[in-house]
Amino acid sequence: MTTAPQPAPHPEPLWQPGADRIAGAQVTRFQEWAAAHHGAPAATPGDPAASYAALHRWSVDELSTFWRATAEWFDVRFSTPYDTVLADATMPGARWFPGATLNYAEHALRAGEDPARAADPALLHVDESHEPTPVTWAELRAQVGSLAAELRRLGVRPGDRVSGYVPNIPQAVVALLASAAVGAVWTSCAPDFGARSVLDRFQQVEPVVLFTVDGYRYGGKEHDRRATVAELRAELPSLTAVVHIPLLGTEAPEGALHWDDIVSRDEEPVFEQVPFDHPLWVLYSSGTTGLPKAIVQSQGGILLEHLKQAGLHCDLGPEDRFFWYTSTGWMMWNFLAAGLLVGSTIVLYDGSPGFPDTGAQWAIAERTGATLFGTSAAYVMACAKAGVHPGRDYDLSRVKCVATTGSPLPPDGFRWLHDEVAEDLWIASVSGGTDVCSCFAGAVPTLPVYIGELQAPCLGTDVRAWDPQGKPLTDEVGELVVTNPLPSMPIRFWNDPHGSRYRDSYFEMYPGVWRHGDWITRTARGTVVIHGRSDSTLNRQGVRMGSADIYEAVERLPEIRESLVIGLELPDGGYWMPLFVHLAEGAALDDDLRGRIKQTIRTQLSPRHVPDDIIEAPGVPHTLTGKRIEVPVKRLLQGTPLEKAVNPGSVDNLELLRFYERIAADRAK
Repeated sequence: MTTAPQPAPHPEPLWQPGADRIAGAQVTRFQEWAAAHHGAPAATPGDPAASYAALHRWSVDELSTFWRATAEWFDVRFSTPYDTVLADATMPGARWFPGATLNYAEHALRAGEDPARAADPALLHVDESHEPTPVTWAELRAQVGSLAAELRRLGVRPGDRVSGYVPNIPQAVVALLASAAVGAVWTSCAPDFGARSVLDRFQQVEPVVLFTVDGYRYGGKEHDRRATVAELRAELPSLTAVVHIPLLGTEAPEGALHWDDIVSRDEEPVFEQVPFDHPLWVLYSSGTTGLPKAIVQSQGGILLEHLKQAGLHCDLGPEDRFFWYTSTGWMMWNFLAAGLLVGSTIVLYDGSPGFPDTGAQWAIAERTGATLFGTSAAYVMACAKAGVHPGRDYDLSRVKCVATTGSPLPPDGFRWLHDEVAEDLWIASVSGGTDVCSCFAGAVPTLPVYIGELQAPCLGTDVRAWDPQGKPLTDEVGELVVTNPLPSMPIRFWNDPHGSRYRDSYFEMYPGVWRHGDWITRTARGTVVIHGRSDSTLNRQGVRMGSADIYEAVERLPEIRESLVIGLELPDGGYWMPLFVHLAEGAALDDDLRGRIKQTIRTQLSPRHVPDDIIEAPGVPHTLTGKRIEVPVKRLLQGTPLEKAVNPGSVDNLELLRFYERIAADRAK
């Protein structure tokens, strides 16, 4: 007699929010209000998981009602009322809140209208000295008002592009908000981007104004960028004005305006009321295999999406201090600005993530009183390997949430945060993309945290795992798709007049459904697991695996600093899967280490995904925003010339790619 197989027991959560935290969470109060006013399902007493699942199902089944409720809950100021919430739900091309006018910057500065908050810090700026410098709400409003008036005097009109070659400093936030106030379109790059990388981006959108620093400080050193700025000015003929921000104290170059001269007039901001779908900013894809995609997102779409994320998912409000380690070249900087929309103080850190030592970001959290601490999964794992003890060595008593993105947070990262920061810690691994400047899945303050898993799909976002035929999967790996439109999805790509590049990027595999390019698992209990990019899938004998699973296992070994795995289809029908390892200082790739790497993958993952070769590499190449470059390396190994395999301006260290090019050449002999 045989017995039916029993389902695997559910794992115990690493953390669960207490009753007081659940009751006080904004998403709890939103559900109660939406149930009374908009027909949302009432919460299930004593069962926050069932409550959120019901709210989420309502938010995607009743999409228009959910977004109307969100706009009302956050008191969005429509200067002209909307005709309907969603006039056309097709993707691409959904039309949100037609007829409505508003202004993003007005909402970002709204907290400063309250005299009781005028002297509170809106921004806390921290450099490598770790000494916070506040900018109050009153000062921020005055500077934005002065700069917006100057932009208008310079002839900037709604729809004109305003660019910033600036680090994560208060002037960057002021320039963004002033641009939005006049209805201009903001776009930025970090000053560690080289001239070619910046021009690949800015030349597409033809800015009329350029805000630029003379240099920046990183890792205890000054980096002069005046020569790069001169090159940008020469190669951007659309510019009518350049604004010099003397971060290193140099004089303004000839023909440039000085920042201090144009923000000192103390003018009340005037907000241009623009249509809901008026462009707010242009973000860029990494551009590793061609020109970066210039992604245009709207004032109204970003406003609504970021209010939802910051308020309901991150649970941020006026008492919070919101820190995320980022640069102006990454969408997380734009997302950091969302803290202002809900009245939080945002912490701007300009400097190296690990200076003067690996624990630097925790020191910043202590000095600024951060309540939400955002960083990368890579930083968490670097702290774990370096033996950092944040909870012991820093006062992190105000930190209620540590959030991570950039890559999936490995299970060991969850355990380390729980053990080394605080046991009563909300750990929010989140995943989304530049493409929507937000998260598809991640933080929910009322739900438990399970090791290695994102808490849930976000409200209004119908995230699913699909097989190649479009069949939904549960507890199986599939393509991450979103089956309903989001307000922050791109309104278009720049210089894509017929929308063909936009459609090809997201809607080619499943027409009318957004395919993001990640492997995910939707679990039966509603959580989400991210397995890495699906365009760099490892497929051995029909078994697919995301590269992130390999990295998570291999990089537990103390000798491995970082790794890169490539799955290569060969012309003869074979398959070659090399694993490149960047070793920690003093480590050697001997037979013992090779054996342990293979055994780790065999026992923890799959015997079919033991690499064919393990090769020591001088380093792992990354995009300018710190993500491992897999597809260009795969192309190099397939014999594609370097100049065709990758856009050189998108890579942090081009010389590293020459190593992989040599590997390909040696194999071809």
